[in-house]
Amino acid sequence: MHWKKQKWCALLALAVLAGTMGLSSVAYAQDDAEVVAATSTDIEGLQNNLNIVWTCVAAFLVFFMQAGFAMVETGLTRAKNVVNILMKNLMDFSIGSLAFFLFGFGLMFGTNATGWFGTDNFLLGFVEYGDSLDSQWPFTFLIFQTVFAATAATIVSGAMAERTKFSSYLIYSVVITGFIYPVFGSWAWNALFSNGGWLEGMGFLDFAGSTVVHSVGGWLALAGAIVLGPRLGKYGPDGKPRAIPGHNMALAALGVFILWLGWFGFNPGSTTTGDGSIGYIAVTTNLAAAGGAISAMIAAWILMKKPDASMSLNGALAGLVSITAPCDAVSPVGAIIIGIIGGVICVVSVLAIDRVLKVDDPVGAVSVHGVCGAWGTLAVGLFNLEAGLFYGGGVTQLGIQAIGVGAGFVWAFGMGLVLFLAIKYTVGLRVTEEEEMAGLDDGEHGMEAYSGFQIFTNQ
Repeated sequence: MHWKKQKWCALLALAVLAGTMGLSSVAYAQDDAEVVAATSTDIEGLQNNLNIVWTCVAAFLVFFMQAGFAMVETGLTRAKNVVNILMKNLMDFSIGSLAFFLFGFGLMFGTNATGWFGTDNFLLGFVEYGDSLDSQWPFTFLIFQTVFAATAATIVSGAMAERTKFSSYLIYSVVITGFIYPVFGSWAWNALFSNGGWLEGMGFLDFAGSTVVHSVGGWLALAGAIVLGPRLGKYGPDGKPRAIPGHNMALAALGVFILWLGWFGFNPGSTTTGDGSIGYIAVTTNLAAAGGAISAMIAAWILMKKPDASMSLNGALAGLVSITAPCDAVSPVGAIIIGIIGGVICVVSVLAIDRVLKVDDPVGAVSVHGVCGAWGTLAVGLFNLEAGLFYGGGVTQLGIQAIGVGAGFVWAFGMGLVLFLAIKYTVGLRVTEEEEMAGLDDGEHGMEAYSGFQIFTNQ
């Protein structure tokens, strides 16, 4: 019987050991599940933080574009107006930041029950900063959208340079960033934060703002330049345009390179997500800019008999504006073609606006932003890899894009005419002839940019 007791003792020991191992396995399984859950939470938190960091970095790059716009406008205009231009670029961002925070963000991204504009979220009053993503992301999104709003406003400055009253500029900067730009933005981008605008509902695509930002700014610039009239001496008695050269091409070139850099925040940053799509969008953005610069140079060489530097610089910007809408959804080759066409369109448009329409646009803002923004938006309907006409998608998307382009023109140009005519017949839009001849630096600001240098004011 002794061996039987030993046998049962051994079996009992094995049973206890097996049970212990089983319990350990359950415990280990529970621990693994907890580790997986914790790891997933950590990964999600890390991704959320990465999204915030990337979007902020992109916003800072877009903010730096204000310096680029200031340098381009300064370089392509005369030395007697440099201080005025720098002040305008400083103030449109400062005023625009406040106006967009107070009114614009709510109009653009508030609850949009009708599809036309938001009705809440003013002053970002719907959220209090805290530790959760829901209380942190809105602030990141606000700063990113603020720099976009300021871009739309500063586009207008270039087309109206050298003859606009500074006080009037401050007024229309408030209206543009606080009302005109956000309302159109709510039609096309409201779903980024709320329930969507009427253009979005149709399927309108404008990834980073060829129309929402650039065309809106360009069409406002066109309205302003028409109401304001040309600079003194721009057109002769026979109606032929006269060249008024900018005073510093080095500054203009520096400005374009700064803008090119900033566009790597403008387009890839519009993902608002730190993932692999950033690199792809950066490539399409860069290729379009390069194509635009080269094609504009060649077009100017053919039409003007010289490889004009200002046209080439604007060609790079034209390529960047053109690719802004389709940058996430076209192939690299498609991006090159879009940029090349944009560069040619820009040169032809600058010459047509100057010589045929006789609208004085010192920096080519209407062509670069308005016309090429429209082209880039239409290019979505042609080159989109999933819905584009050239990829078997038919004309449906192209038609939707055309409606968006038309809506942008009607809204921005129409509201621009109302705004600038209202300013003209109330506080006044244009400086006196004496101030324009002497330069706005002295007349509007009581100082000069190049103290001690002789500034000729015969134009």
